[in-house]
Amino acid sequence: MKKKYVYILTIISFICFMSYSCSSTVKTITTSDDEKIAFNKIEGDTITIANEETEYEIIIIEPGFNFWLQSTAKPEGFYSQNYLENRNQIWVNEWNQRVLQPQRYNPNLYELTINYNSFNDYGYDVNYKLYNYFIYFQRKYNQRLGTFIPRI
Repeated sequence: MKKKYVYILTIISFICFMSYSCSSTVKTITTSDDEKIAFNKIEGDTITIANEETEYEIIIIEPGFNFWLQSTAKPEGFYSQNYLENRNQIWVNEWNQRVLQPQRYNPNLYELTINYNSFNDYGYDVNYKLYNYFIYFQRKYNQRLGTFIPRI
């Protein structure tokens, strides 16, 4: 009789531990009023990110992104270019992997690959806006492109 009791207690302890550990790792993202406004915009919002010196250009067509960038994102200069480049490289790699797996990831979210080479110097502006687009995208669509929680 004791063996069954210990066995059942062990299973219950394991289930409680698993449910606690799983629930403690789930993070909810709180959004500000400005973020909610940006996420609910439906009209087209186009941003062109260009670096005249290096001739690189990114075009982002995403309703609300420009508003979010102006109202919610950290200001330019808050992050170092090295920090932005490192995060962008991680997120671009994950993004491109998801584009190649339309049966697993929503092809409406991950339509085109991003040609980002870590050996190129795209300049601060390109890296800043690309980084912030990834933050915006992850927060709006509740996606996680890596182990980092997309914070502002």
